Amino acid sequence: MSAASSPPLSIGLTVAIVALVGETPLFLARGQGLAAPALPYGPFDPLHHRTFEIGLRAFVAEQVGVTLGYAEQLYTFGDRGRHSRQGDADPHVVSVGYLALTRPEEAQASVGGGFRPWYDFFPWEDWRSGRPAMIDSVILPRLLAAPKPHGARYIERVQRLFGDGPDLAHDEAALERYELLYEAGLVEEAARDQRDNAMGDAQRPALGRSMQFDHRRILATAIGRLRAKLKYRPVIFDLMPEAFTLTALQRAVEAISGRQLHKQNFRRLVFGANIVEETGRLETSTGGRPAALYRFRSQSGEARATSGLRVGWH
Repeated sequence: MSAASSPPLSIGLTVAIVALVGETPLFLARGQGLAAPALPYGPFDPLHHRTFEIGLRAFVAEQVGVTLGYAEQLYTFGDRGRHSRQGDADPHVVSVGYLALTRPEEAQASVGGGFRPWYDFFPWEDWRSGRPAMIDSVILPRLLAAPKPHGARYIERVQRLFGDGPDLAHDEAALERYELLYEAGLVEEAARDQRDNAMGDAQRPALGRSMQFDHRRILATAIGRLRAKLKYRPVIFDLMPEAFTLTALQRAVEAISGRQLHKQNFRRLVFGANIVEETGRLETSTGGRPAALYRFRSQSGEARATSGLRVGWH
């Protein structure tokens, strides 16, 4: 294709900003009150921003009034049709996705959005109270009844991602699960994008809330990345208050991972990794016996900075 016939190209930046309130993982969304909100996003301006990350931090501060802490690049999303309408000639948008972490108080002055629970958009990912009923009542029957372009390989994929085998311990496969549902036409975005499997399906189930463009796919990527990151980097402390109980720390890890943890094993791993230390203070508002307050050992050196919480699920 010649340069003259190439479609115009626009580079955008999209970010999943994650926070944690109690036992609820949240993300910052634009379009409060809309049925399909969006992640914060904006164009990359190379004339004013030397790097993608500088541009990202600038437009997030302007759009939603949040100063980002930890941030990392996720993936480049460039499929044709991401932002387009059928037959349009608008520039093809290539979006560089980011994961960023913040504490809820950072967004209290937000002017362009608010925090939304991510399990409202991915209800099949929350296993803290056991296997979600919708998997067996809705998801598996619909996936197994969908057209199978890859035959036995498709069945293996369905079973690996939604079956009851040991592979479900792969909590970081959030994106793979969402993409399988999209390909089978079972999420609202597939119908909006006029994918063949979703057209004319009046019985399509309501599998979580939809998002604008492909932002639920980007959020799924962020969830999977953060879950994987927990196992080899102490990123959970970027979501915690300065002082916390061990129970609160366990609940935070469970909230992000969507899995229940074994209490004694979790505490052995935390102390074995030597990533927390006592503050000398007690938490007295728990309604029961006072609990020791801990903090992250931020001065513990490079070796410990690579420590995560390789925990085992119930």
